[in-house]
Order: sequence, then structure tokens, then C-alpha cells
Amino acid sequence: MIASLRCTALSRLFALALFALSVTAAPLAAAAGNDSGVLVLGRISDDPKKHYEQLKPLLDYVVPRLADVGIREGRILMAKDTQQMASYLRRGRVDWVTETTGTAMLLRQRAGAHPLLLTERDGVSHYHSLFFARRDSGLASMADLRGHSIAFQRPNSTSAYFVPAAELLRRGLSLEILLSPEDRIDSGAVGYLFAWSELNISTWVHKGLADVGVMSNLDWQNPGRMPPSFRDDLKVIGETVDYPRAVEMVRSDLDPRVEARLREVLIDAAGDPEAGDALLRFFNTTRFMPVDAESQKALDRISEGVARVRSEVE
Repeated sequence: MIASLRCTALSRLFALALFALSVTAAPLAAAAGNDSGVLVLGRISDDPKKHYEQLKPLLDYVVPRLADVGIREGRILMAKDTQQMASYLRRGRVDWVTETTGTAMLLRQRAGAHPLLLTERDGVSHYHSLFFARRDSGLASMADLRGHSIAFQRPNSTSAYFVPAAELLRRGLSLEILLSPEDRIDSGAVGYLFAWSELNISTWVHKGLADVGVMSNLDWQNPGRMPPSFRDDLKVIGETVDYPRAVEMVRSDLDPRVEARLREVLIDAAGDPEAGDALLRFFNTTRFMPVDAESQKALDRISEGVARVRSEVE
């Protein structure tokens, strides 16, 4: 009898726990249909709760201002990776995605999404990648990289993987993945590893675990990612051209009236005091900008580079 009561009590507690979990998780990845009155903002995320809190204020700001084109509700839909987000875009489950440039161009290739606007964060709309080595390494330029190792950040990083890897391929260098920093390198190739953070990249190069590192010029100046004591022992041996920092993408078959109004509202948001907090929480966005001719060329260049990295490196 007592055992039966305990079992029943435990079953009820378990059911309540599942109910609480479903209530908490529901807004983090709201299901989206093809309702034309709903604007769905998507994000590739490994931390849905954090990103939901960053996305929701701007979505709440935008939706009422799109009422004149039939939008009455906003939803957020998270994807675990680029493949899943591309599927959402193709199926019309996501309308608008905010991403860094490399991933944005992958979504263009895989789902036909196209750029709506450029995103300026912390007052910076464009940046570039830097290649660096120890001052005593004997490496003077990217031409010296054959037979050496390079530390990238992670496979979806624009500034610390897609762009620099594509740059090396353009220069006629081949890339070969290494199992560890001690792994031997084919003398005709550049061996690469993923360090998974900018601080790890700077540490690996400083400690001699990798011959060369790469990161954005913004991270190079960030003491939390490149400690000044490390930077004093390092030197820049190459850099890429500038490219957009982030891009707002929309699905290919989004209603043109909704797309045009969304573009207008986002561009105007920088001058609207009511949008201030929402922009700040939206990855420290300072404004949204039209895609000018030079930026379009940069996007096309990155798109070509991403495709080449996917086919020749991965």
C-alpha cells in the first residue's frame, strides 16, 4: 500500500515536472506555420533561452509597425544548425533570420534566402580577419604558411574560419585537418585545428601549440580575447579585405509588401527612441543599413569562398 502511494506520488511529480518544462521551453522555439499574419524571426542557437531574450524585444517593436501590411503577431523559431534553418526557410516556417555573414551566405546557397539589410553592432558595420604568429617564429607573410599549422575558432565562424580559410585557398594553399597540435603536417599543406574560442587561439599561438592564429581585428583589440601580454609577443602577418559584420536575411518568397515594410521599420529604428533598448539587446545593434554596392561585392565574395571551403576543405 505504502509502496503504491509512493509510486503514485512520484508519477504525479514527474508529470508536473514535464508540464513545467514544456511551459518554460515553449516560447524558446515557437512552432511556426504558414500563417501570413505571423512574422517569424529565426536564429541558429546553442543557447535558445539567451537568444530568445535578445530577439524578443526587437520583434515586439517591429510587429505593431507592420500591421498595415497584415502582420498581427510575431514568433521566434530556433534551429540547432544551418541545415535545419535552411529547411525552415525553404518551407516558409521562418521569414527573417539574423546571422553573421558566412552563415548568412550558406543560407543563401541552401535556401535561397537573400540579404535584407546589413547590421551594425557596437558602431561597427564591417571588419576583417587578421593572421598572426609569434614574433620569433620566422613567419613573415601568408606565403610562408606551407607546412605550418593554423588555429581557427569553430566551423561556423565567419571571421575565424570561413573568410581566412577561403583566403588561403585563393592564394593556392591547401588545408588539411589535424588530429591534435602534435599531428604531423604534409609539407605542401597548411594544417588546421579548431580552438573553439578566440582566447584559446591567442593562447595556442603564444604557447607554440599552433604556428598561426586568425581572428577579427575587433577581437585582436579585445583584451579578453587577446591579452595584451600575449599581443606584445605576436605580430600580424596578413589580413583580409573588409566584409559586413552581420546580415539580416529573409526567405525568398516572403510577401514583397512585408519585406519592404520590414526594411523600412528596421532602417528607421536607429532614430526612434522607443527602439533603443530593443536594439541594444539585439546583439548590441546600433543601426541597420542598406546593402550598398561594395558590401554586395563583399557578400558575393564570401559566398564564393564559403562554397569553396565546403567543397575543398570539408
